[in-house]
Amino acid sequence: MLGATIYKALPNYISWGTRIGRSNMLIFFKKWNDILSKNMFILVLSGLVLGFLIEIPNSPFLRNIVVTLFAYMTFITALTTSFKEFSKVLRTPLIPIMILFLVHFITPLISWVAGMVFYPYDPDMRLGYLIGASIPIGVTSIIWTSLLKGDVAVSFVAVTLDTFLVPIILPSFFHMIIGESITINYFQMMLDLMLMVTIPSILGMLLHDWTSGKTTIFAQSIGGTTSKLCLFLVIFINSAVVVPQIIWNFSIVKALVITFCIVAIGFFTGYMGSFLLKKPPKEIITTMIFNVGIRNNACGLVIALTYFPPKVAIPITLSILYQQPLATIVSYLCKRFKIF
Repeated sequence: MLGATIYKALPNYISWGTRIGRSNMLIFFKKWNDILSKNMFILVLSGLVLGFLIEIPNSPFLRNIVVTLFAYMTFITALTTSFKEFSKVLRTPLIPIMILFLVHFITPLISWVAGMVFYPYDPDMRLGYLIGASIPIGVTSIIWTSLLKGDVAVSFVAVTLDTFLVPIILPSFFHMIIGESITINYFQMMLDLMLMVTIPSILGMLLHDWTSGKTTIFAQSIGGTTSKLCLFLVIFINSAVVVPQIIWNFSIVKALVITFCIVAIGFFTGYMGSFLLKKPPKEIITTMIFNVGIRNNACGLVIALTYFPPKVAIPITLSILYQQPLATIVSYLCKRFKIF
């Protein structure tokens, strides 16, 4: 009798134990995801330093690995996003369109002028600064916007809209600026960008809506932790490929100073751009500062190392050193001087 009772109850105990085990695993990964989110600068810097210490020869296979890792990162980010929310904010797209105008026209123009002034005889460095200013908005801009109580919905729409448009914008932009001086397969670039950014984003949002938002739990635990480890690997691999192109002399010190100024100007451009609106609320000022200032440098490195000489990736690699620390400084200064 006792044996029969235990036998009948066993499936329930196993199911209960499985749920408890799954719950504990999600809690464990959720904690690690939170830790990594709060220490993104350390994570990025660690990948950068390791890449500087270990040299890896570039190869098509390595490029395919990086593209795959980046696609996974984009997919995980999209799992927290709803198509319905996206379409709702998209009905009034003025501010996201202004952000994209600043990101893909004003800041590239500033960087191109800076490149012409400081590197008149170095087309690779000029191109590196241009790519660094033209790449998509970084997903971490949404995090900073949230932390400083900006308009998260507008920030998200700007990032997502940029994700959809960048496969068309970037190849067209490079073709217009560079012309035929460098042989580039623009169709392949567009295809790679769609594989890295657009398609994973669409799939992630569709899965989010199909599961009624249940994917958010995965994205904020196991998915979030693994995607940040993928970011670490992307930074490490790309840095290791760039290292042989860096000669530590006065020229690199010059590049460090110029890169710092250009990254800082990106944040300032977002701030000044917000005043194109009449009496912009503080939430919009905050959103525009971080959406224009923070770029997806990992994507920029992939583009630079896939389609251009390795030296082109140097300015983008150096930008990684400054972006998150500058975001921290900008947030402090804005609070200190009550800018918003």
